[in-house]
Amino acid sequence: MKLPNKQHHSSENEDGSDLPPPFRNPFVHELRFTPLEKIRIGVMTVTVFPVRLVSAVLLMLLAWPFGFAASLGRSELAVETETWWRRICDIALRGIMRAMWFCGGFHWVTVKGEPAPPSQAPILTLAPHSSYFDAIPVTMTMASIVMKTESKNIPVWGTLIKFIRPVFVSRSDQDSRRKTVEEIKRRAHAGGEWPQIMIFPEGTCTNRSCLITFKPGAFIPAVPVQPVVLRYPNKMDTITWTWQGPGAFEILWLTLCQFHNPIEIEYLPLYTPSEEEKSNPALFANNVRSIMAKALELPITDLSFDDCQLSLAKGPMRVPSNSSLLQFNRLARRLGLRAGTTDTVLEQQASKARKLWGYRLGLGDFAHYLDLPVTDMLTELHSLFNQHGDGQIDIREYVIALSVACQPSKAMDTLRLAFGMYEAKEDMAIVEKDLASILRTALGVAEVDVTELFSAIDTLDAGKITHDDFCRFVEQHPDFAQEYLLSSRTTPSTPHTAPLVNGFSVDHYDMEEQTCSLPGQKRKED
Repeated sequence: MKLPNKQHHSSENEDGSDLPPPFRNPFVHELRFTPLEKIRIGVMTVTVFPVRLVSAVLLMLLAWPFGFAASLGRSELAVETETWWRRICDIALRGIMRAMWFCGGFHWVTVKGEPAPPSQAPILTLAPHSSYFDAIPVTMTMASIVMKTESKNIPVWGTLIKFIRPVFVSRSDQDSRRKTVEEIKRRAHAGGEWPQIMIFPEGTCTNRSCLITFKPGAFIPAVPVQPVVLRYPNKMDTITWTWQGPGAFEILWLTLCQFHNPIEIEYLPLYTPSEEEKSNPALFANNVRSIMAKALELPITDLSFDDCQLSLAKGPMRVPSNSSLLQFNRLARRLGLRAGTTDTVLEQQASKARKLWGYRLGLGDFAHYLDLPVTDMLTELHSLFNQHGDGQIDIREYVIALSVACQPSKAMDTLRLAFGMYEAKEDMAIVEKDLASILRTALGVAEVDVTELFSAIDTLDAGKITHDDFCRFVEQHPDFAQEYLLSSRTTPSTPHTAPLVNGFSVDHYDMEEQTCSLPGQKRKED
């Protein structure tokens, strides 16, 4: 696979934005320090870091009784009359939280623009979402957020969370999505009676290189929203916490080892939706995203949280950071090719592709194969597989890419599917050229040298290998892709070994159709 030609990028900015499309994977963050910076971090680690960490913990403990007192007797269905002691608790909590961030190196917070009152903007949309330090504007405003129900049971933190009257969502309740959307709508239409709701519509953390697709949860109520943009002018960028990159504690450690951590919060003008936007939350979300992108001077991309799964997949075929599979996944999702693509459907697609063995499909044939009209988007998808530049593609490569996109954590299933399409009927084996085509597509790279790998598998020097030969080799070399294919080209970022839960900023309420409903596959959320 390859990245599409520049003329095919126009579909990225359908809103008319002239911002160039990003080529940096927004879900990956890499830190590189100079020797001087490493020395400075070492000195701060044994001097300032312990003091800051202990101070932050003590301040959080100090905040607990105020949060507990203010939460006594509260109802989840109505806003109680504000009493003098609740007002004191609120002021105390704001001061304690500000002192906690100060101890973390956020000595001053630059605020631009004018915050709108809840009666005018019941919902605040914040972006880009790139770190758990994005909680700073939450603690400054004490706005409500969307949280997992389990979060309120966390000692100390759960009490503080309940104080800001969050909208709770339960993953164990199948009807939770609908209930949460209804609760957001109820509060948004209460005429400012409830606190404002802060939502990060991206739904997951990125490295701030672009704005990814906004989920429509914040825009379904069809009320005016105030966009809020965040900036971290941190030269070393120890703030960013993405799915691939430094872990949660490493980010905390490195950030507390900085002398000063600047942050800018800018409130943009109130955005009132048109009648068309009120009836179309996706359009509403895209238009707000365009305004925020221009304020940030960032490009926009149609990549979404679902694309994280490709980068997060564990196993022998981890997707490298320069993979074009993210581009493929975006196009396949927008063309509706992923919806309903179960393992049975993939098997049927593979069987159909095997029958077309030897036939190369032009754009028209490809459209007929997918039963879709020829559009710019389909042309862009076709170009990803136009390896030789002759306008013809091998449909088997499309099936492999679709399998990776729909089941990123099942690399061996994809490879079994691929071997079934490429292997010769007489001996169920493939040659080196076939292996190169399979692995090139499965990794989403333009070229891959499999000579050394093929020789290592073909111990009998037969010039061909079977799927069983390949599986035995993978059992002995589980990191064969890194060892044989990517070591000299690009290093795939190592995914976190445990799920990262960033509970305070979840936007679970994407009303889009669930895709790739593979048996046993659990959708991972931020």
